[in-house]
Formats: sequence, C-alpha cells, structure tokens
Amino acid sequence: MSTKKARHGKATDLDDSLCCCEYINQNGEKNHMVACFCDCEDLDNTCDRWINCKPLKPETLQRTVETILDRFRIPWVSGARKIEISLVPPLILLPAFLHVAALHYLLTIIILTSLPVVVLWYYYLTHRNKGRTLFFLSLGLFSLGYMYYTFLREVVPRGDVGSGHVITITCGLLLMLGALTQAKKDPGYLSIKTGGIRSSLSCSPESINRRTARSNGFHKPLSGSDIKYTAEDDTVGCARSLPENPPVTEKNWCTACKLVKPARAGHCRICSACVSRLDHHCVWINNCIGESNHRSFLCALFLFLVTAIYGITLTLGTICRGRSIFIALLYCPGVYRDYSSALAFTCAWYCTIITAAMSYVFLVQLLNVSYNVTEREARMALRDKTGRSLLVFGDRIWAILGRSTGTEKEAVPEVDVPGSP
Repeated sequence: MSTKKARHGKATDLDDSLCCCEYINQNGEKNHMVACFCDCEDLDNTCDRWINCKPLKPETLQRTVETILDRFRIPWVSGARKIEISLVPPLILLPAFLHVAALHYLLTIIILTSLPVVVLWYYYLTHRNKGRTLFFLSLGLFSLGYMYYTFLREVVPRGDVGSGHVITITCGLLLMLGALTQAKKDPGYLSIKTGGIRSSLSCSPESINRRTARSNGFHKPLSGSDIKYTAEDDTVGCARSLPENPPVTEKNWCTACKLVKPARAGHCRICSACVSRLDHHCVWINNCIGESNHRSFLCALFLFLVTAIYGITLTLGTICRGRSIFIALLYCPGVYRDYSSALAFTCAWYCTIITAAMSYVFLVQLLNVSYNVTEREARMALRDKTGRSLLVFGDRIWAILGRSTGTEKEAVPEVDVPGSP
C-alpha cells in the first residue's frame, strides 16, 4: 500500500512539470512522445519471438498492446493526452468508404451492404466480452457531423434549399445533441442515497441466518422472505424493518454492488453498477438507459428521426427533382454522372439505413412504454416463457409480461443486461 501511495505521489509531482509532449506512462514514469518507439521490452520480445517462430505468451501480447495504447497520445498544454483508439476508425474509414461508394452504383451497393455487417460484428464482439468502447459513440456523432457537412457543401449550393430549411435542420441537430447530452448523464445509479440499501458482506441472507441461529437457540433461522433491511443496516447491523422495505432474496440481492435492488432495478455488468428501472445498456451513447435518462433517450431518438427524414427529403428532392423520396432512392437516373450528386445520393442512402434502424429501436421503445415494461423485463419474460413475442426482427425480440406486466412490487432477478442500441 505504501509503495502505491509513493508511486502515486511521485506521478503527481511529475505531472506538475510536464511539457506538451511529455506524459506519465502506465508504470508511473515520465516519458516523451518522441521516444514512443524506443525502450519497449515487451515489443522487442514479441518481435524476436515472431522472427524466430516461437510461440507467444498471451500475457506478453496483452502487455504489448497495453503499452502501444498507452503511448498513442497527442501533445497538450499540461502534458500529452492519451487518445482512445476506438475513436479513430470512424473518423478515417467513414469518409473514405462513402467517397469510394460514390464512384459507381455497384460500389455503393457493396459498401453500404457491408458497413452494417461490420458494425454488427464489432457490436457482438464487444458485447460478448462485456467491454466498453467509444467506437459506436464516435461513429454516431461523426456520422451526424459529416452528413451535415455534406449537406451544406453539396446540396445547399444548388439553390433549391433555402435558409429556412438550413435553420430547421440546424436547430433539429442542436436539440438532438442537447437531449443526447442529458441521456449521457446519470441513468439512476443505485446507492444508499438514491434508494439502494447497501450492506457489508456479513449482511447477506446466509450470514443473517447464521447470526440469528447463534444469537438465540429458541429462535429458528429466518428464511429469505422474512429478512428485511433498514437504512441503519450500515451503522447498526442487519435487522428487521418495516413491512414496506424490500425483503432480501436471491432475486433482489446484488452480489456485485452489495445492495438490495428495488423493484425493476438491474445490474449492468458493462457499467458494473445497479441502475434504477434499468432498460438496457446503449452502446451508441456508451451509457445505461434507466429511470433518470429514459425520457431524454426517447426525445433524442425522436428528434434524430424527424431531422434525418427531413434532411433526406431535401437532399433527394434536390438531386432527383420531380420524384418522391421512395422512388428517388430506388431510381434516380444520371445521378452518378456528377461526383457531387453521387456523393450526396450515397450519403442519403447511408442516412436512410441508419434512420430505418433507429426507427425500429424507437418503435420497440414505444411498445415497451405502452405496456409499461422495460427492454430488460421483456427479454426476461421471453426467456422465462412468461410472455409472448409481438415483434421479431433478427435476434431482437420484444415481449410483454404475461403474469405481471410492469408491476412495481415484484422483484426482477439479476441477468445479463442486453446491449441493445
């Protein structure tokens, strides 16, 4: 412990005297960006083993990757800042793919078909490993910015789009970003102050039974349904409480957070926290959707759909004049003769694919709200065969609870949180 404190104190002292290209590495030592390819013992050992065709240990490869990611930085005023590597691919690949797709309609079909497949593959890869990534947030925000930039550069100068249309789309984007910012805030993480009743390891249902059995031989051990917690459990120990307090059972006791979850709360293993009325973990905002930010999430979805549909309509009406939006998407002759028109048409198709996906998510959310269930409860009802499926698309299934539709008194067991968009 003293070694860690000394290392932390040393790192703090070094941090006060850093130039724009210096930083404190993962070992607590001062380093320089110019020497990022030097003095890397793990990387040297990895290269030597590859050259000599020797097997590489998994821990060595992991240390090498961690070292490379730690040295991926940019100069900053108070020292070089580390860049999250998952932010970079969308910034480079998205414009490159869209510009290549604008060269020919066959390239448009191939690229716009393969992009969703690659994104879904990466989503399932990260969700299976229960890891957090900024890739989807970066892809979503950069897609919005790049589509807006393409609209101003390729569509507005043609003269068919007036200033009022531009102001409407700009206001729609700003309002959507504002709602998205609110959705990125606390979704309702549970703690002692927010309603979750926390206790120590000795306050688990099994330990209470053992303690009760030892304290008085005339009283039999309590069952899980008889044990209840009070807010004073952290200071005076585990005790019985008033009837309105939740009973401690295997269903509502979170072994990771060491607290009793209220009804409809759930534990997110990606965020490593319990959330009040947990709906799902949204990878597109890299945050959980719970009781506190569900309305902001729905508002952001609605504003995105309205703004995107309006922008697609203006774009296709400009480059494919005299045709409706549905006909223009499928048949717009001569659009690939001009590269500017082809790029705008390709971006319109890209927005259409994203809008269709977000429309499905919004529809699922509206159905859940209308039946007063969360996405997590719907999936659990389908898994436990207590509900019936109403909407099926791929592997995403919406179900309603057959026995307890959104009841506030019934506790929900802890399961893996689905990482739906």
